[in-house]
Amino acid sequence: MTIDHSLVIPTDEQIRALHERYAPTEEAFELVYTHCQIICAVAEQLLDGYRSDLNVALVRAGSLLHDIGVYRLYDASGQLDHESYIRHGVLGHGLLRDLGFPDLVSRFCSHHTGVGLTRQDVLRQRLPLPVGDYTADSVEEQLVMYADKFHSKTTPPALVTTSSYAAGVRRFGEDKVARFMALVEKFGEPDLLPLSRRYRQPLI
Repeated sequence: MTIDHSLVIPTDEQIRALHERYAPTEEAFELVYTHCQIICAVAEQLLDGYRSDLNVALVRAGSLLHDIGVYRLYDASGQLDHESYIRHGVLGHGLLRDLGFPDLVSRFCSHHTGVGLTRQDVLRQRLPLPVGDYTADSVEEQLVMYADKFHSKTTPPALVTTSSYAAGVRRFGEDKVARFMALVEKFGEPDLLPLSRRYRQPLI
């Protein structure tokens, strides 16, 4: 696939082609790409209620690309390395950077995990990441990071309610809950029921 470097933001067609190129199996493609489509739908729904001049095309591209690094965690037998999953963001960032995409796009990969990983998080938890801050800076990054909290690639995949995510993130500290609730206040809550029905996935 040849990337047109004059385009700052890739098209839906370019993004799908990247998923198809790097997905090691059809099952991996279905899991990751469907997740990205759902996050894109959540983000666009939240955009409708957020009054600000955001780059809608960038939000869409960030949503559809944020998890592309997950493919780098599959082994030759098609098994996902769950223990190294925390690395999928930096792997995706590196992949897009090597393909010539600007940081404007690549950062969605490395800056969407949880409600943002700080340098202190990396050091305190001894995470297998280069020491640094992986927090969402732009409002577009914040929106994609927030939208990502409403769907899980568990078995089976599921839509996640606000209360469920808040309860789950509490194990990482009350500061993480507070950060998540600030995003709820900022962007509002999505209506997940239509997505649950459309994708035939449970709402937890």
